[in-house]
Amino acid sequence: MRLSNLADYAVVTMSQAARHCGGGRTSAAELAEETGLPAPTVQKVVSKLTAAGLLRSTRGAGGGLQLARPAAAISLADIVEAVEGPIALTSCVDEGRHDCALEGSCSVQPHWPIVNKALRSALADVSLVQLAQTEELA
Repeated sequence: MRLSNLADYAVVTMSQAARHCGGGRTSAAELAEETGLPAPTVQKVVSKLTAAGLLRSTRGAGGGLQLARPAAAISLADIVEAVEGPIALTSCVDEGRHDCALEGSCSVQPHWPIVNKALRSALADVSLVQLAQTEELA
């Protein structure tokens, strides 16, 4: 399993936005400059993160972007799902999808929701506060 580039960029963008937490608002252009990501990519990511309720955008003088809730209340799972949609390792755990050729006869299918829940839980245990830390981790 591999995150898409857009999900990766969303994590990078949110981590940088969290570093502005105490300093007020920032802009997509500033986030692009600070992260080294292309401005159009950051704008696309910011749009998805805003739509998901993770960032708040304020227009006008003194406007800009800020976290929609405290960094401690935003998880890696929240960020990934904002870009990728619900975390689903296989189509049989993705509600409403029935496109597996083995559906109905697969002996592993009952176990995928358990695995999927464990993965989502692991991602949910990583907070934006942790992601925004700049010191080297051992």
